[in-house]
Amino acid sequence: MQFELTEEHLMIRQAARDFAHNVLKPGVIERDEHQKFPAEEIRQLGELGFLGMMVSPQYGGSGMDAISYSIVMEELSKVDASTSVVVSVNNSLVCYGLEKYGNEEQKQKFLVPLAQGQKIGAFCLSEPEAGSDATSQRTTAIDMGDHYLVNGTKNWITNGSTASTYIVMAQTDASKKHKGINALIVEKGMEGFTVGAKENKLGIRGSDTHSLMFTDVKVPKENRIGEDGFGFKFAMATLEGGRIGIASQALGIASGAYELSVQYAKERKAFGKTIADLQAIQFKLADMATEIEAARLLCYRAAWLKDNGLPYAQAASMAKLFASETAMRTTVEAVQIHGGYGFVKEYHVERLMRDAKITQIYEGTSEIQRIVISREVLR
Repeated sequence: MQFELTEEHLMIRQAARDFAHNVLKPGVIERDEHQKFPAEEIRQLGELGFLGMMVSPQYGGSGMDAISYSIVMEELSKVDASTSVVVSVNNSLVCYGLEKYGNEEQKQKFLVPLAQGQKIGAFCLSEPEAGSDATSQRTTAIDMGDHYLVNGTKNWITNGSTASTYIVMAQTDASKKHKGINALIVEKGMEGFTVGAKENKLGIRGSDTHSLMFTDVKVPKENRIGEDGFGFKFAMATLEGGRIGIASQALGIASGAYELSVQYAKERKAFGKTIADLQAIQFKLADMATEIEAARLLCYRAAWLKDNGLPYAQAASMAKLFASETAMRTTVEAVQIHGGYGFVKEYHVERLMRDAKITQIYEGTSEIQRIVISREVLR
């Protein structure tokens, strides 16, 4: 077994780390405070090739592996999870789905600009009454011959107003249940497609989260991904890869909070010594370091399985479950270690704690991950 990163992986990690500290960190508190989307930072990430990391160079991507993607997600998330979630959605939900299941025309028209970072994509599954229950789609896509007529509402959509390309799950034939769902590519500017108000969120406040409304939106048949009724399978397969990205985001949030805590513990003095000399603090740091390393290995294992064409659904769910809970525990302890300073924005850990919570919710809640894992265990 090989546990060392390759030289290429180390170079990618350093590039992502430098970008996070030199570009993302200076404005991260302001973006969080004012819910400001990191438009310029995302543009620069596109130039670095981080918005189409795993896409073949044939379609404008960087041709990297999933381990590289996990590494980049961790490094960006240490500093700014609002930016990393844009990278996650564009890479593992939108670009992956288009390259894996789209036809050549769809790849040339939609995938190439997304992979090159010229455009941003959004993945539209969640609805007001169908969050984690992907089978209960209320958004409809009525077959009108040469096009579909789409009506409905999607909510909690990352990149809601900044995306140009939206992959929308919609029910075409309710009698077929999940086999009647289609995945359709909706383009910004289509008549009847409107973006609702931006959500005022607890965490990842710089990310662009909106509800989307569709009123008699005409979507041409050539914008359907796969055969009629393929939408549910498309969504489930795409979400498997998405969980690796979110697990790596959670890992990064935890790792960022841990690194800040180690630094603070070495500097902060109490009772005549640094708090790093206190066993109570040492135990907290030891637990944080151990859980983070375990989460990292779970993320890399899931990514390795994906890279090698092996089943990775269970591994991805394990990584997301453990990493997200590690992120929550670690950030809470980081605030505790910082004491009163941990409760103010300039020390960053309070933001990381708020950002950590969403990793237990999106791409399927922790309860959903336990269902996925238990099904595999009991099979």
